[in-house]
Amino acid sequence: MTYRVCFVCTGNICRSPMAESVFRARVAEDGLDGLVEVDSAGTGGWHEGDGADPRTVSVLEAHGYDGAHTARQFQPSWFSRLDLVIALDHGHFKALRRLAPTPQDAAKVRLLRSYDPSAGDDLDVPDPYYGGMDGFEECLEMVEAASEGLLAAVREDVEGRVA
Repeated sequence: MTYRVCFVCTGNICRSPMAESVFRARVAEDGLDGLVEVDSAGTGGWHEGDGADPRTVSVLEAHGYDGAHTARQFQPSWFSRLDLVIALDHGHFKALRRLAPTPQDAAKVRLLRSYDPSAGDDLDVPDPYYGGMDGFEECLEMVEAASEGLLAAVREDVEGRVA
């Protein structure tokens, strides 16, 4: 049975595609790519059908990640097929929990940086959209730092299903 993770930010052109690309690479490196499916979406549909922001693509590709992406809007009906819905900030977290059809679905929503022990109480990944390239680099650093803890949690869940 495939374990499914969806990363969610506002427009699905900056933070969530970055998280999707980084985590997909971590899953492949760990040998879980046949067991774990990774995608992303936005809370809004403003950019549906668009590629990722060119700055996101540039930062991803400069660090060896795949920059290919097509934006889409998160749909409440997806909860039933997802195991984890990873929000990039508290606003997304609240919006997703409101969209969840059941309490069990709401429990699937987590903040990405909650998987980074060094994050402390600052669990939001700031939106780099209105800033310069340094914000995109900072976003990547935060995503990479949280991805290790998230991978460990997903690996444990996947191994628990197989056992």
